[in-house]
Amino acid sequence: MKKLFVLLMALFTLAQVDAQEKNVIRIATDNTDLILQVAPNGRLYQAYLGDKLLNEKDINNFSPYVKGGSDGSVSTRGWEVYPGSGAEDYFEPAVAITHNDGNPSTILRYISSEQKAVAGGTETIIQLKDDQYPVEVTLHYIAYPKENVIKTWSEIKHAEKKPVTLWRYASTMLYFSGNEYYLTEFSSDWAKEAQMSTQPLLFGKKVIDTKLGSRAAMHTHPFFELGFEQPAQEAQGRAMLGTIGWTGNFQFTFEVDNVGNLRVIPAINPYASDYELKPNEVFTTPEFIFTFSNNGTGEASRNLHAWARNYQLKDGQGDRMTLLNNWENTYFKFNEELLAELMKEAKHLGVDMFLLDDGWFGNKHPRNSDNAGLGDWEVMRSKLPGGIPALVQSAKKAGVKFGIWIEPEMVNPKSELFEKHPDWAIQLPNRETYYYRNQLVLDLSNPKVQDFVYGVVDKILTENPEVAFFKWDCNSPITNIYSPYLKNKQGQLYIDHVRGIYNVLKRVKDKYPNVPMMLCSGGGARCDYEALKYYTEFWCSDNTDPIERLFIQWGFSQIFPAKAMCAHVTSWNKKTSVKFRTDVASMCKLGFDLGLKELNADEQTYCQNAVANWTRLKKVILDGDQYRLVSPYDGNHMSLMYTSLDKNKAVLYTYDIHPRFGEKLLPVKLQGLDAKKMYKVKEINLMPNSKSNLAANENTYSGDYLMKVGINAFTTNQAFSRVIELTAE
Repeated sequence: MKKLFVLLMALFTLAQVDAQEKNVIRIATDNTDLILQVAPNGRLYQAYLGDKLLNEKDINNFSPYVKGGSDGSVSTRGWEVYPGSGAEDYFEPAVAITHNDGNPSTILRYISSEQKAVAGGTETIIQLKDDQYPVEVTLHYIAYPKENVIKTWSEIKHAEKKPVTLWRYASTMLYFSGNEYYLTEFSSDWAKEAQMSTQPLLFGKKVIDTKLGSRAAMHTHPFFELGFEQPAQEAQGRAMLGTIGWTGNFQFTFEVDNVGNLRVIPAINPYASDYELKPNEVFTTPEFIFTFSNNGTGEASRNLHAWARNYQLKDGQGDRMTLLNNWENTYFKFNEELLAELMKEAKHLGVDMFLLDDGWFGNKHPRNSDNAGLGDWEVMRSKLPGGIPALVQSAKKAGVKFGIWIEPEMVNPKSELFEKHPDWAIQLPNRETYYYRNQLVLDLSNPKVQDFVYGVVDKILTENPEVAFFKWDCNSPITNIYSPYLKNKQGQLYIDHVRGIYNVLKRVKDKYPNVPMMLCSGGGARCDYEALKYYTEFWCSDNTDPIERLFIQWGFSQIFPAKAMCAHVTSWNKKTSVKFRTDVASMCKLGFDLGLKELNADEQTYCQNAVANWTRLKKVILDGDQYRLVSPYDGNHMSLMYTSLDKNKAVLYTYDIHPRFGEKLLPVKLQGLDAKKMYKVKEINLMPNSKSNLAANENTYSGDYLMKVGINAFTTNQAFSRVIELTAE
């Protein structure tokens, strides 16, 4: 009998091992492995997340469980991939559901998984199901091997007789075990976007979230960096970059538990958003995108940049247009004749397009200031009697393309639209209305409002198919938080509003796939990779002071490629030269927002040459690998460079911000070159009748020398800049 028992136990153990081997799910890039494993209890756990395992047999050596901690528990607990609420609630859940009978618990067990090829990588689809309630969760992971990026999201549905209430709905949950964790976050405000700060993550929870609704990222941006064992560094150490694709309220939870393990939970913010999920309705969470590097954040950024250009950013492989915008030149005061002259200035400058900003619409309530007209998207006849067709023709005559500003999600109370449809605006009943910037947000949860917003774009393009560009603005967060359309389902407003925006954008993209659009939100308060499926670029900040822009663009570059970041030359901070302002803007997608008449002849000539140089080098700048060399956070200088993928061309930018008198200057050591190639160094973007005083100018050096020794490009001048072209010979 004893022998039989031993034999049965051995067979049971072998069966367990075999089951574990068969129920190991590997999600892999060229450099990273995420190993998930089904435990004997049928639940799915994260067994490993780290550097790629070279021996495939090693993936079966993990246990799905981790020690429960020092609480004296007699059972082991695992790092559950998508834990529900109401059972072992030691820590934050990924999903929380209140069922028809009032039961608040969810326990998901593994059903099946499959993998399939998708553009650029492999998608893993995992089915989980509650064994007591008809609730199903589908986990999606797409691994992009070459770019070392993983994108993940979840889908939640049920087949109960009545709707259930969702009150947590994370995109995923990731676990880490280490000694120290450091979070770099990106705080913001109007004109102070993407400000970086770093702090250690200690026991407990650190939560970054937003409750602003439409202009959601006004105070905090939907991305972060993690440093392991040390703060995230540019060129060394292990780092993770993560970002959520959601143009609304998001929440990042970083929870360090009682034994020092870290949970990272990216999600829609559940604040005021208990969601009524109907039977068989699918609730899809936002995509969470992440990448790792053992060589610092610079390499991780290049991973994300390449991935975005290849697979996520609208027209990521396409061209971008330089432009002249009229806003800071004219504000609301213009007419057809003045705009026609500005279009000629755009041609003289050498840019591709003239962009007409705010103030072109409204008749009963003319848009001559920001307190009227929003919602009435008809051309103001007193200003523009020929309408958009006349502007398109003037642009064509001048030899440039024509683009136009819209803010279709908003309404001024002083408008015909609000007079006809006050119930289309988000506003509270029985309370005094609060107006942010004299406007309200239209209720995009309402399908009729979605049709209206889509119709704004469709009407312009149907009547004027040669309109080449839209600047799509969004200047107000959601205030007076009540949807007349949703009535007793107000918990759905924040979520359904964003989904309504996406419905509109999908319709626009389907009908007009080749029309580029700029994503703007009072500056950079919209900047996520879901929106950027529909927009070719975003406006980083209304603050175009070049000194401030060095910090703003440095911050955004951690996550977004230069191709997605708009930067304009304006009159902000006239104490700096036109050259300095232009050199700062030329690190990104270049534009201008000033009148040429305020420039002297040399400055105009300089700008023309700078535009020509940028156009000539834009494949390197927009599609090359970016290397951040000297951070403005570390001293009085800043430098970055772009290198073409074949390493035959590079563009180096250096900036002296506010150097101290007589301070020691160090050479700028380049990166990303071919050590064996020889490169000719040439300073460009020089003012007319001036010569470069760069010692290395017109000389030739090996890539090895330039990366190890560098170039003495910094000076002790205030607000001084250089643009240096390197060409392999």
